[in-house]
Amino acid sequence: MQTPLWLVSPFFILLLSIAILPVMQPKLWHKWYKVLSLGLGLLVGMYYVLFIGNIALPIEAFSEYFSFISLMVLLYVASGGIFLFIDRPSNVLNNCVFLLLAAIASNLIGTTGASILLIRPFIRLNRYRVKAYHIVFFIFIVSNMGGMLTPIADPPLFIGFLKGVPFTWTLFQLWLPWITGLGMCLLAFCFFDSRNKVLNAIDSDTKHSGKIVIQGKRNFIWLGIAVGSVFLDPVLFNWIPTIHYHGQSISYLRECLQLAIAFICYRTANQKALLSNDFNFTPIVEVVFLFFGIFLSMIPLVEWLTLAVQNSPLASNVNMPMLFGLTGFFSSFLDNAPTYLCMFTMMLAANGLSVHSIADVQVFLNGNESQLLAAISVSSVVFGAMTYIGNGPNLMVKYIAEHAGIKMPSFGAYILRFSLPILLPIFAVMYLLYFR
Repeated sequence: MQTPLWLVSPFFILLLSIAILPVMQPKLWHKWYKVLSLGLGLLVGMYYVLFIGNIALPIEAFSEYFSFISLMVLLYVASGGIFLFIDRPSNVLNNCVFLLLAAIASNLIGTTGASILLIRPFIRLNRYRVKAYHIVFFIFIVSNMGGMLTPIADPPLFIGFLKGVPFTWTLFQLWLPWITGLGMCLLAFCFFDSRNKVLNAIDSDTKHSGKIVIQGKRNFIWLGIAVGSVFLDPVLFNWIPTIHYHGQSISYLRECLQLAIAFICYRTANQKALLSNDFNFTPIVEVVFLFFGIFLSMIPLVEWLTLAVQNSPLASNVNMPMLFGLTGFFSSFLDNAPTYLCMFTMMLAANGLSVHSIADVQVFLNGNESQLLAAISVSSVVFGAMTYIGNGPNLMVKYIAEHAGIKMPSFGAYILRFSLPILLPIFAVMYLLYFR
């Protein structure tokens, strides 16, 4: 049975609810968002199972969700037990240095790990003058654009690694777009930050020691384990207990291990660090429920996208503008990992190759059109910053900032005030310089 087109409506209902209700009806939203997200996700999942007879897609979607959320929980708990305070004045230079170092860190511990670990110290650094734009540019730079150089930085690049793209390929192929995009984004941040004159006299008159205060140092071990656990994938290690279903290798060993480590990490955490961070589970609970609905309700849209791409006349004539544009558009609103995989599959198929063959991937990378892969890699990573749901860390950073008392722009205001006027011109320059 063919998937009806109306089944994409739950995803758009959830998307509009995230965009409108927290602004128009905040009390109603916080009371009912769990029911709404669970209901819409289960509606789509159960329709596939009961009426279409397709159990595979809901299982695969839940498997991807479980992998995403277990890592998110572990990183949130591990970083929540680390109190980091940088006793330096809040100014443009210090902020830019912080963001640059955080962008580098996102390639070592992932955009999710760097975002959750460093957003609180960034807020403390700007405690007397913090504005919404500080958090927005943190999302731009640390949660998205910074993570372009290694497979562990962002999920799309990790998928490429699992499909046969060498670990160092992104570093050698994407360092110029990374420097260009990051540099332009930091320049835009300097413009905003230099205009922020609301600097409390306390901060201006305070003599800063320049020291870095860290509590809960042992949680860095848990953070390292969290990053290392990403590689416990049955594609890489055939000894991992695996369920082979519908052509997929599914193993929950990594996810269960991550949740167990998160529990141990929380029970053994430095209590002073937790209190200093004002740690609680409210932000991660919101992410758990909202992304359950997002992952399941977007199944029909991803399916329709895949079919449209495969059946389109363009599928046999892929080109740089199409790949860069389509990958960016869908990565802004859908999970960027399946978008990357969809475009990667189409790109190889147009060259008579299969994404399921590591040998074919190697043949493609050694050919003349390997720059096409660089285009979808960059696009899937950077366009995740266009919306709050474009990449997992975005919503988490937003909720942590709001919990700290910062009034963040709504879903629509984020797009209209920041991502469209700032990011799109930057992406256009990156395209013209490297992918035209």
